Amino acid sequence: MKVICERAALLEAVNQVSGVVASRSPRPQLTCIHLAASNTPEGAELALSATDAEIALTVRIGRVEVAEEGSALVPADKLRQIVSAEDGDPTLTIESSAETTHIRGADAHFQLHGFNPADFPALTDFKTILKGSAASPAAKSVFSTAAGTVDTLITRTLFAAARENSRYAINGVLLVRDGKKLDMIATDGRRLAKCSASVDEKGDGAQCIIPSKALSMIQKLTSDDAEPITVAITDNQAVIAFGEDPTDSRAVLATNLVEGTFPPYDDVIPKDQSIKVTFNRDVLASAVKRAALLTNEESRGVRMAFTGKDKALELSSRAPEMGEATINIDLSAYDGDDIEIGFNPAFITDALKVIHDPEIMIELKASNKPGLFKAGSDFLYVVMPVNLS
Repeated sequence: MKVICERAALLEAVNQVSGVVASRSPRPQLTCIHLAASNTPEGAELALSATDAEIALTVRIGRVEVAEEGSALVPADKLRQIVSAEDGDPTLTIESSAETTHIRGADAHFQLHGFNPADFPALTDFKTILKGSAASPAAKSVFSTAAGTVDTLITRTLFAAARENSRYAINGVLLVRDGKKLDMIATDGRRLAKCSASVDEKGDGAQCIIPSKALSMIQKLTSDDAEPITVAITDNQAVIAFGEDPTDSRAVLATNLVEGTFPPYDDVIPKDQSIKVTFNRDVLASAVKRAALLTNEESRGVRMAFTGKDKALELSSRAPEMGEATINIDLSAYDGDDIEIGFNPAFITDALKVIHDPEIMIELKASNKPGLFKAGSDFLYVVMPVNLS
């Protein structure tokens, strides 16, 4: 293999693909990036691929000149370091023979010892996913939408997913496709976030749990909100292609799905809240942030006292060894009885960071019942209260 690459494009692709490389593995090939240079009818391209056996990513770059087609399997960390360090060169030449790869700049020559490219595992091909094969049936659900739509769904739910919880099914985000409706739901057992959007075409419904790492990678691959992406879901995988043509896309991410049963989230969402409060998002965010300054691990809650007559909210917090804080703000609207309730301020702040609507609504029922945060018609967030007595 011999290929001349634009360094900036190569570095971007290497950084993206490095995100799925296994940090440790008994199979050293999984700590490498697979390079494949080819001359296609559409032009010359270099495909970079990596996998940790759970997630696989292929990124293609077209700003290359392929002098000799072929492939190489190169340690990811050293490849990234070399391409990053050669910041004075507009182009780099990569040449491989057997298990040795040479990288040349204007005044530098690096020789890397890698592995046989044939030892790299075969990755999921989007054409095969769409049509099916003898080894695996065709995808049971395929839909396309804008990358920005998926990015928003992920941003508004991923923060609420569990981190290494023993209930493995909540260590990811549930995706539910029903006709043109697309929902994503995440929970860690103490809060739940749900965001909804629409896809362009109707199709078979699907429900699966996508790992958090894969969703973070999708966000890193999103550079243009208007770019189409196509999602194909099988019994045990989700495959996401970036670009107009999913069978000839600039990037393809394949991920194993999280096994297990997601909690019945509809049962968690309160349906009969009697108190409804409307806030200015920025005012509430500022108040919660300030009240949280005097909390600690033992007193992580912020007390929120709502007064309907004055349409006012008093936020208070205390930490015995530090002191107390009291913040007063006005409410945009209030409907219902007065109430005092405590929440973990970090949970509220996390949600306010992903809400762009200038006004949000909180629906409450009692001090020991969950609060329901709403923004627009496509986002809701359930938070369990904390005991402040």
